[in-house]
Amino acid sequence: MTITTWWRDAVIYQIYPRSWADSDGDGIGDLPGITARLPHLAELGVDAVWLSPFYTSPQNDAGYDVADYRDVDPVFGTLDDFDALVARAHELGLRVVVDIVPNHTSNEHPWFRSALSAAPGSPERARYLFRDGLGESGELPPNNWPSKFGGRAWTRVTEPDGRPGQWYLHMFDTSQPDLDWTNPEVRDEMQGVLRFWLDRDVDGFRIDVAHGMVKADGLPDADVDDDDSVSPTSRLPMWDQPGVHEIYRDWRRIADSYAREGEDADRILCAEAWVLPGEALARYVRPDELHQSFNFEYLMTPWLAADQRETITHSLEQVAAVGAPQTWVLSNHDVVRHASRLGYPQQPGLQKIAGIGPDDPQPDAVVGLRRARAATAVMLALPGSAYLFQGEELGLPEATHLPDDSRQDPTFARTGGASKGRDGCRVPVAWEGGDPSYGFGPGAQSWLPQPAEYGALAADRQRGVVGSTLDVYTTLLRLRRERRLGRGELTWLDGHPDDVLAFTVTSDEGAVTVLANLGATPVELPEDAVILATSSDIEPVRLLGADEAVWLDA
Repeated sequence: MTITTWWRDAVIYQIYPRSWADSDGDGIGDLPGITARLPHLAELGVDAVWLSPFYTSPQNDAGYDVADYRDVDPVFGTLDDFDALVARAHELGLRVVVDIVPNHTSNEHPWFRSALSAAPGSPERARYLFRDGLGESGELPPNNWPSKFGGRAWTRVTEPDGRPGQWYLHMFDTSQPDLDWTNPEVRDEMQGVLRFWLDRDVDGFRIDVAHGMVKADGLPDADVDDDDSVSPTSRLPMWDQPGVHEIYRDWRRIADSYAREGEDADRILCAEAWVLPGEALARYVRPDELHQSFNFEYLMTPWLAADQRETITHSLEQVAAVGAPQTWVLSNHDVVRHASRLGYPQQPGLQKIAGIGPDDPQPDAVVGLRRARAATAVMLALPGSAYLFQGEELGLPEATHLPDDSRQDPTFARTGGASKGRDGCRVPVAWEGGDPSYGFGPGAQSWLPQPAEYGALAADRQRGVVGSTLDVYTTLLRLRRERRLGRGELTWLDGHPDDVLAFTVTSDEGAVTVLANLGATPVELPEDAVILATSSDIEPVRLLGADEAVWLDA
């Protein structure tokens, strides 16, 4: 059998099902809505779509609290709708990657309901991390671990006889109890889930919280002063434990056993692993483990030339050591959109913003979008695979003025509003500028209110408009594919001002030089032919302005 490696340079587009397209007018996106809008992605020029969870769920965390891993939640449709989506995507030349959420289930999952009804020490409780509490009567949690959504990571249950009982671990919301991955039953169940969706012809999985399934023996206290989004995660007992790699070796064997013949052979596994440093992250993509892992260090790198060059260099070196491609990403459903994030003054060092509210300092929308277009031009030239988040090809900004009573992210409630949460990046996409919900659905409803500025950025307002953000993305993707840049080799170019990021990517189809001016002073361009510019003003004046980028024939 010939195994192909389409994923080594693929561009994969994330769809957040609640916010992509609503087919029935209830204000929530669904699978038929996705299917109807897939031609947009074929025209854009991506290789695959990644679907955030659509499984049966009480939706306490927008589907990342799964109650049934083998069915579609009625709010999104049916299994038949899913099969139709996959078939249509494949007709259009798009592969389909789906989320799997293996760290935790919903508290409405049959397993957890059984655990609550069972006694301490029972096989039902052994599927989760139930522990006795500390203190004279077990009134204190088993350790000091904090939840990623705010508050502590333990909740005490009431036993069937009415007495206060054991505690269960939930690294996220109380409605998301963590599974115990030392239990063979848990491992067998999740392998069965993989096979269920592979049998329905999916092309791969994005693994939620891929660094979290295994906890340190004994569940010791953690250094709660560590910020695990920007610090080495291996020092924390709940993240990046060595045992996760054994799990992924098993999963890789399953994925490989489903490989097809021909150009779309591989079924892939991609980790959402917030792991630092990069050398630790590279262990997830060794030849017998996962195919890809998100490069969050790159996402958190500020728009400063020295920082960008250092992160890109190290990122490529780290995966080269294990023979894997690097992935590049600037936005997703958990972070502030880069069209807004880059609208703030940039400071050295990794940066992560925990949401933006109406009373917070607001980003500069013009500067943010200009930088976002240039940053995307840099990203899509880099060797490896790239991920896009829905709506970024339209230049959609973060919704920063959502009223508090509309927010649904549990992080907002669990932190008492201290964190504005992730709702701002999850607002439904704009398709038609003049419609009440900007074409999101047949009516005016949308589960989160859409900002007024989305109307002018709607897809129909940009389609066919030279120089629009949609046009820039479409052109970038076409040139990336034609020049095989994802399979190329990067060489840094010296002799440019300190604020200019300059490199050449060389592939079998030739070479492209990328120049991005991250400073404020215009830079004169060389005589090379401009094949793409993120600003329409570049070509006539032959100057590279602030926060602009060009691709040149090298």
